[in-house]
Amino acid sequence: MEPRHVNGGGTGRPNVKWSPHLLTRDFTLVWWGQMVSQVGDGVSKLALLWFVYSITGSPLKTTMIGLLQTLPPILFGPFIGVIVDRVPKKLLLISSDLIRALVLGVLPCLLPVDSFSIERLYLMVFVHAVASAVFGPALTAAIPSLVSRHEFTAANALLQTTTSIGIIVGPALSGVGIATMSSQEVLCVNAVSYVISAACFAFIRFPRAESQPAGGGSLAGTFSDVLDGFHYVLHRQRVILMLIGAASMYTFATSAFSTLFPVFGKKLLDLGPIEVGYLWSAFGIGLLVVSLGLVSLSAWSLPKRIQLMALSSFISGLALLGLIVTSNRLIAAALMVIIGMGAGTLTPVAWGVLQEIAPASLLGRVLAIYNLGAMTSAIAGMTIFGWVTQDFGERPSVFGIGMGLFLSALVSMRVARWVQTHWAETTVPSAEEPQSVVMVTQPTSH
Repeated sequence: MEPRHVNGGGTGRPNVKWSPHLLTRDFTLVWWGQMVSQVGDGVSKLALLWFVYSITGSPLKTTMIGLLQTLPPILFGPFIGVIVDRVPKKLLLISSDLIRALVLGVLPCLLPVDSFSIERLYLMVFVHAVASAVFGPALTAAIPSLVSRHEFTAANALLQTTTSIGIIVGPALSGVGIATMSSQEVLCVNAVSYVISAACFAFIRFPRAESQPAGGGSLAGTFSDVLDGFHYVLHRQRVILMLIGAASMYTFATSAFSTLFPVFGKKLLDLGPIEVGYLWSAFGIGLLVVSLGLVSLSAWSLPKRIQLMALSSFISGLALLGLIVTSNRLIAAALMVIIGMGAGTLTPVAWGVLQEIAPASLLGRVLAIYNLGAMTSAIAGMTIFGWVTQDFGERPSVFGIGMGLFLSALVSMRVARWVQTHWAETTVPSAEEPQSVVMVTQPTSH
């Protein structure tokens, strides 16, 4: 096995920089699978909403789709983390993709439209959301098995480029498909994207020992594993808890903005649906640009990367406040690019930090707890700012969202200072990889 070198996980300079060797055969398969899958997600999101609205004719029932897609990480997150830690990642990734292809592709294609009750539609969406809730942590937890430690942030950033391309391309393809066929047929065709993603994972060579044996296999053992994950996050690694705080403030603001953006575009900028779509594409472009940029910055030391999180949240907050005072559409488009760049910085960096700090046997649970905090805050943000927008107007809501991003920046700066003060870097041989060099970070003071 080739040496895996230390990156700048501590306060010192990194020993190595990212290189094109990240684009290995296995990671390239992951990237292409995610590219197809994320475009498919962009296609299915619009097609599904259109399909549900065409079946129910109710805007309120249609908005339930967003809630159902958010609930699984909150309801089952810690247990999903145990599954990710105990079950081979390859099996989880392939199974999740095939389940998503089945419930949002094959079934809508086989069943007649008049057989879809609202309850059946909601059940299909919920099952799809559960599969997605397993897929996300499984993919993120699989990254340390596929790339070297100093390439974690770069790998996360490259995977995020697939998300941005999905945002840019997916809805446009879906709109064309709905106009030329129907939303039901678009969902049928789109099932192929998940099958292609599953096929890519089938050819990836994961290490044989990349999963851990179950904690007894009983219900009591499962609960014990869940508690172990919470104990690790709450008591043993304060930096992870602080990262969850920063991410929670971030999703509290950004989820509300993305949900209410059509309202902001219409009321603040007097835009129609086409112009709103263009501005959202500008957001996707900013997301893509920063994802590519993060690849070259992945060798920065840990405090510097967290400081970058803080700076990006602060700049995004300023750009959001700019939307309040401008009526120029070109300026608004430029601000949306900046907001997209800010929004695209936090997640790859935070995931990279978690991948570096958490032991492999706990990484799935750590990621699931991270997602639990983020998704709970997302629901709170959508609810609170939806109420603020309805009762007080769009400008106070956008101002409040900007303040949420400023708070995220403050928390991130606090995390960076704490890491710089309390954490030291050392290198020791890994017990699991005798030939490798790994990072062990330990508190130097309390």
